[in-house]
Amino acid sequence: MIVRIGMAPASGALGPDSLTALALGLEREGFDSLWVSERASGRTLDPVVVLTHAAALTSRIKLGTAVMTVPGRSPALLAKELASLDVLSRGRLLPAFGLGQRLPAEQQAFGVRREERAEIFEEALPLLRRFWAGGAVVHDGPRFHYDGLRIEPRPVKGFFDVWMGGTSDAELRRTGRLSDGWLAAFTTPAEAERGRIAVQDAAAAAGREIEEEHFGAVVPYRRGPLPEEAAARFARVRRVSGPADPADVVPDLDGLETHLKRLIEAGLSKFVLAPLSPPGDWDTELADLRDAALPLQTRR
Repeated sequence: MIVRIGMAPASGALGPDSLTALALGLEREGFDSLWVSERASGRTLDPVVVLTHAAALTSRIKLGTAVMTVPGRSPALLAKELASLDVLSRGRLLPAFGLGQRLPAEQQAFGVRREERAEIFEEALPLLRRFWAGGAVVHDGPRFHYDGLRIEPRPVKGFFDVWMGGTSDAELRRTGRLSDGWLAAFTTPAEAERGRIAVQDAAAAAGREIEEEHFGAVVPYRRGPLPEEAAARFARVRRVSGPADPADVVPDLDGLETHLKRLIEAGLSKFVLAPLSPPGDWDTELADLRDAALPLQTRR
């Protein structure tokens, strides 16, 4: 199994100096990738803008969205935007998509009611793939209408392996039917294994197969006790998955390697490490993470 380890910044913690230090540090220390999340109504910077800046600073690390909201966006314009970023980064983009956060402000920002999101997503994702494939798209659906529309440029490889997030039963089934990979978040190793199996079962039922190395997780970590603000966020995020011991979801830095080994045993191999609190110095943070986690990464 090929293990890859990337990083995501703490939520809402990026400015020009910290982003530059993070991107250059990831490349220098040998990490696999930089991932950014999306929250239109928060302090988090726009993911495409962040990754475009990071692409200009680096030449090797991959660039991922963890995860980007699809409902509320034009499939044609999103296809062009992401393919353009992939071209500029010389094929380093890793898109991961979701329905959007379960927050009223987010639903307002994207102009989509919560009950509409899944239906829109299921119509939009196949359209994205068709635009990236390069043909003239003819489509007359409940939300989108195209009469021979062709979008350029295409991704460097001619396609994207599209990953999806989510941990609810419906999200896992949708991932199996539509995606090329699953990126879990705020999950225990046992839940990660159950989720992986559910995705694989759903894919098989749809006559599809997801590569065994296309299963990963965003892994939040802490230094010392769980901060009060992070504890509140943990409780909010866990409403879908149910109660769990915070230590089984958010390891301390000293226990990070052991936690990742448990996730590997559960069948996951791609990891996005995310500090719960913004580091004071990215160079120091990445050096500590290099020692704690990168021994598990498969050498290139």
